[in-house]
Amino acid sequence: MRILVPLLALSLLAAACGDDDEAEPDPEPAPEATDGDDATEPEPEPAELTPVTLQLQWFTQAQFAGYYAARDLGFYNDVGLDVTILEGGVDIVPASVLDSGAADFAVSWVPRGLVPREEGANITNIAQVFQRSATLQVSFADSGINSVSDLAGRTVGNWGFGNEFELLAGLRKNGLDPQSDVTLVQQNFDMLALISGDIDAAQAMIYNEYAQVLETINPATGELYQPEDLNIIDWNDEGTAMLQDALWADADRLESDADYRDVAVRFVEASIRGWAHCRDNSDACVEIVLNNVPTLGQSHQAWQLNEISSLIWPSPLGAGVMDPDLWAQTVDVATSEGILAAAPDDGAYRTDIAEEALANLRDQGVDVVGSGFERIVVELLEGGE
Repeated sequence: MRILVPLLALSLLAAACGDDDEAEPDPEPAPEATDGDDATEPEPEPAELTPVTLQLQWFTQAQFAGYYAARDLGFYNDVGLDVTILEGGVDIVPASVLDSGAADFAVSWVPRGLVPREEGANITNIAQVFQRSATLQVSFADSGINSVSDLAGRTVGNWGFGNEFELLAGLRKNGLDPQSDVTLVQQNFDMLALISGDIDAAQAMIYNEYAQVLETINPATGELYQPEDLNIIDWNDEGTAMLQDALWADADRLESDADYRDVAVRFVEASIRGWAHCRDNSDACVEIVLNNVPTLGQSHQAWQLNEISSLIWPSPLGAGVMDPDLWAQTVDVATSEGILAAAPDDGAYRTDIAEEALANLRDQGVDVVGSGFERIVVELLEGGE
């Protein structure tokens, strides 16, 4: 026993040492070498978008399709802008909203921008989007009104609110006194007075009220009225047309805030890109407008976009660049009709922002002239559905 006890102790000690060796953990494997190009890099944070607010002149419709397309297709985001579009209405003056600081940019007819400017709102036209006027005087073909002079002795409707001046200037240009040679009446923003026979000639926008007649059943035929049932006087042909939808900006901010001017260039760039997209993808842009819930239906919006595109394209100087002759004609009508007390100064419009925006678009391969534009055929349905 005296011999076995020491041997047993030695045996247990050896076993304990063996357990310690087996329990020691294996060393961590060395990380494999990796090529720096293959290493996973953290994704960069998305660039912060600059918030921008655009005030429209009227309710949602294809008249503003280019802006909705630029927003909904991400063109504004592409240039770092997060654009909010505000609807207009009868009581909303976009120039005043802009001047108050409640919007960064505004869509307004030129005379509706120049009047507040003359009254002290320091705003400026930075992109003349519409190159032509859309205003017509519409009558039925059997009325015998084939020219401006034929309006003598007739009851002539107009909307007022600054929409009547092309008509008044056209009357005077053709030797008619608006106060005595015609009977001017206030017209609603529809064509019911013409259709019912209460007036002989109605004011209409080619993209809106004119189409409303063509969306109405002719009781004599049981079918929709057709273009040949109507006569139109186009103020573009009469030389008294005034420039309409333009983009306006805060003139003071453009001069004092370099960031705002940069935003203005990017905003015009993406907006014109939106209009070029609608020119080339009419059906898709009509769907964009419809998704923004206008009051009138699909066929009316298709007609409207077709006619709006024809007011923009072709733009020989590039979309958004002011035609100085059309500006001079607009100012001449505005001063002769007493809309303005005097011609505006040179700061009333500028072309540098639109020209810079167009240069960026040309570099991207965007057609900013649209010389090949042609209207498509649009089938209007009853009620514009």
